[in-house]
Amino acid sequence: MSTYMPSATNVEKKWYVVDASQYKLGRLASEVASILRGKNKPEFVPFLDLGDYVIVVNAEKVKVSGKKLDQKIYFNHSDYVGGVKETTLRELLAKKPERAVELAVKGMLPKGPLGREMYTKLHVYAGAEHPHAAQKPEELTF
Repeated sequence: MSTYMPSATNVEKKWYVVDASQYKLGRLASEVASILRGKNKPEFVPFLDLGDYVIVVNAEKVKVSGKKLDQKIYFNHSDYVGGVKETTLRELLAKKPERAVELAVKGMLPKGPLGREMYTKLHVYAGAEHPHAAQKPEELTF
């Protein structure tokens, strides 16, 4: 008897679509990150990318609780002296709502080449429309 070891080449990858207007930002991000990693599959191994593709729509309608809209701050640095720029969650949701969801999910993925590969399977859109109808994505609820 030999132990079954999955490989990334022979695993079927599905497409899922999630409506962000029904969920809070952190709960949505943790579930999406779990699916991107492949933790919902029985053949999950931590060192392979066995996850599925996820499309998040209505990112502009994602909810947050408490005072996070004003107190959560995103930092960006230009690599020049004094080049730190701050953006609150309220400003980010007004300008680029997709980016808020992307950053939340990215922080919950593994760091390094494997995590960056998993992150490429995430597609976030501010509105209800997405161009991935040809992949026949399934509706995902959790």
